[in-house]
Amino acid sequence: MALDIGTKRIGVALSDFLLVTSNGHSCIERTTDEKAIQEILKIAKENHVEKIIAGVPINMDGTEGFQAEDCKTFASKIKGYEIIFEDERLTSSEAEENLRAKKIDFRKNKGLVDIESACIILEQYLSRKVN
Repeated sequence: MALDIGTKRIGVALSDFLLVTSNGHSCIERTTDEKAIQEILKIAKENHVEKIIAGVPINMDGTEGFQAEDCKTFASKIKGYEIIFEDERLTSSEAEENLRAKKIDFRKNKGLVDIESACIILEQYLSRKVN
């Protein structure tokens, strides 16, 4: 499972059982951390998740800012799963490009970008694990 953790929404993607592909699952509203974590744990349990890949927005110069710290703090509250942090630099712009290429209008539903970003984060992780 991969998470694109934002201050308002969290995109969720799941891999197939062979750990080859990523599939968008859902977008969780982050009204409170507790509610969002409960939803993540529910999805993880229902889908037999073993690891959670959490995207961390690293700055272009390689440093970590407020958003990266927020992602790590949020992910550390998820108990019972191995959490692996993945650099998610530029995934939002790549996600928007992917959605445009598929002719999907995401302007009124930013959650679609979050879900696509989670897919990209998971794909990055999976491709590195295979190679």
